Amino acid sequence: MKSNYIKQIFFAISLLILSSCSDDFLDKKPTEFVDYDAATKTTEDLMTLLNGIHRSLYIRYESNQNENGLGSLMQQVDIAADDLVFPVTNGWFLAVYNWTGQANENAQDIRFPYRTYYRIIRNANTIIESTDAAVGSDADKKIVKGQALLYRAFCHYQLVQLFGKRYVSGTTNTQLGVPLILTVGNEQFPRSTVEEVYAQINKDIDEANVLLVGYTKPNNSHLGLKVAQGLKARVALTQGNWAIAADYAAKAKAGIALMTPDEYVKGFNDFNGKEWMWGSHVSEVQTDYFGNFGAYMSRNYNSTVIRSCPKAINSKLYNLIPATDVRSKIFDKTGAHTALGLPSTYAKFPYTSQKFLAISTGDSRCDIPYMRVAEMYLIEAEAKARLGLADANNVLFTLVKSRDAAYVLSTKTGQALVDEIWFQRRIELWGEGFRFYDLKRTNSALDRTGANHDSSVTGGVLSVPASDKRWQWLIPRAEINANPLVKQNEL
Repeated sequence: MKSNYIKQIFFAISLLILSSCSDDFLDKKPTEFVDYDAATKTTEDLMTLLNGIHRSLYIRYESNQNENGLGSLMQQVDIAADDLVFPVTNGWFLAVYNWTGQANENAQDIRFPYRTYYRIIRNANTIIESTDAAVGSDADKKIVKGQALLYRAFCHYQLVQLFGKRYVSGTTNTQLGVPLILTVGNEQFPRSTVEEVYAQINKDIDEANVLLVGYTKPNNSHLGLKVAQGLKARVALTQGNWAIAADYAAKAKAGIALMTPDEYVKGFNDFNGKEWMWGSHVSEVQTDYFGNFGAYMSRNYNSTVIRSCPKAINSKLYNLIPATDVRSKIFDKTGAHTALGLPSTYAKFPYTSQKFLAISTGDSRCDIPYMRVAEMYLIEAEAKARLGLADANNVLFTLVKSRDAAYVLSTKTGQALVDEIWFQRRIELWGEGFRFYDLKRTNSALDRTGANHDSSVTGGVLSVPASDKRWQWLIPRAEINANPLVKQNEL
């Protein structure tokens, strides 16, 4: 039925004029809002819809100010893990921090990622279904369809990691994943298996890797070939396809320079940075003051969240970072942050972060990193270490030497080398939305013990075994009520 088509087109267009979406992605919108055929007639029209998706990544989807697109979803999964610390009780994301939100089928904490990713998927499907018949050049069709395919793949990938059991290499992976939504319509679909979901993810990425050859993107909010290669490497790492992960990570990082130490401490707030492969630039006319990424993850913006509950790094992890490593400079062991000149109204706690800096105390805008070249070095190094390839150490050395002039080439092999790479992932990608997924893919337990996690803030959750059912977030009850074909995870 076209009513759902219309709803999705209306949603994408509404992003361009700063409107909000409907309360529920299952709701239908009246067809008089927009002419579907006119909105998808040409490749120029489809590019407008694609730009709507780009902008949707940093807008508020719900009434809650902490539910602002991918930046907020990155925070969710890091807060659920062990390396990001709340020094005091804070209402935003607290249920995720103490592992009650993801275990409550009526919680907004699970509705937010589920609805957000499927909204993006449906908008991407509108583009994918319309591209072949649209009026425009073949080159433009490849550009718009390739990026839409990457969005669909990325969102299914995020969803299956949250709501499905972990992918286990070498098995059939018949455990339930998430519904695969590949069309725009009102059809209901059951949950596909984890294997089926990953097969479709790879199919979409592989097609995008062909379509985006030769495309020069205008800025880093667009998804070019490097992003397609990087996403392929990221997914392959999760699946344990080491050779594919190493190959595509090497392709993705080729020709992209690493930041200098001086550049590294600038605040991770400019999507034009040389390491950035994909990110969002928060436009001044589309800022959401108290909802922006910088309103939660920066150290300098003047908001209640930042003043009262600045984000800290796991103290055990921080104390392993050499003093010669520039990454030790983006956290303050004393919590004073004297270089920032914080007012006395800002609470001070040890080990707090200044990795992300907002434009000013009165402007919370901070560009959001979704993919950086440093990740590609880490993927290639881990994959090659798993394969027992000798140059894994050299790949790691290139990255870490750029952060720490005193770093020497590691002579470790086997699991000891993999452990060193994991340590480098933790300090390099802190706050960028990877830690929960890394724990899950490596079948590792959550361990917050012996660090600066306060048991009274975590709700007593300092450790969670890898076998715990809560690693699979519950499917929102609203989705199950609307689609009885969807089965719930273990309650």
